[in-house]
Amino acid sequence: MAEASGPLFAFRRPSAPAVQAASAPLPGRSADAMPDPGPDPVPDPGPGGHRARLRQRLLEAGPAALADHEMLEMLLFLALPRRDTKPVARALLARFGSFAAAIAASPAALAAQPGLGEAAIAALKLAQAAALRLARAELHNRPLLDHWAAVEAYLAAALAREAVEQVRALFLDRRNHLLADEVLGTGSIDHAPVYPREVMRRALELHTSALIIVHNHPSGDPSPSAQDIAMTRELMAAAKTLGIVLHDHLIVGNGRCASLRRLGLM
Repeated sequence: MAEASGPLFAFRRPSAPAVQAASAPLPGRSADAMPDPGPDPVPDPGPGGHRARLRQRLLEAGPAALADHEMLEMLLFLALPRRDTKPVARALLARFGSFAAAIAASPAALAAQPGLGEAAIAALKLAQAAALRLARAELHNRPLLDHWAAVEAYLAAALAREAVEQVRALFLDRRNHLLADEVLGTGSIDHAPVYPREVMRRALELHTSALIIVHNHPSGDPSPSAQDIAMTRELMAAAKTLGIVLHDHLIVGNGRCASLRRLGLM
């Protein structure tokens, strides 16, 4: 349903005869004694007017014209059509620190925020999913090794704010085009198990020619650990026996990517 941009109730101006009848003096009173009703009341634009202004600014000047809290406000419009969403948006920023961190927060963390119900949480997670899908679309039908900046930007968006370790693989064809992007496992805050045999089994199912392995460090430091290096070498050995190339192992932390290949560790 389209959202109303004006007040909930509108006052009709009476027709001319009605105005004349209303302004006629009462019996026994002169017209001079009638009180002056004053000017017509001006409707308060309220939240509806504010929403219309934000929408107009977005459409005319683009998303760069909106502050983080205004972006959150507009998302929450979808779920809270009759509430002032500015206080909720500012509370989200105060808790999570940024627009990106707010939409990437887990549903459980968002549910703990006063004023957010299931519909509002779904609106925020939908925005995150749309951003990731748009970033992933940049990778399709392109040789990934020739668009490395786009690869790292997508992986940083997907993993940098995860609260636990997650291991995923980008499965590539012989032209290094993306066949699949799959989560192989999740773990704790500092460990996620990965089994070379399972990775290679899935690679064979997809007729993979090459791989990029990725995982995140929730601590924010993407520096590889001794365990990361050992796991990479096991994967390289397993891939080599099957004629599959392991291009790189990327570690994501706080929006940055560390490449074990660039570091000379593989």
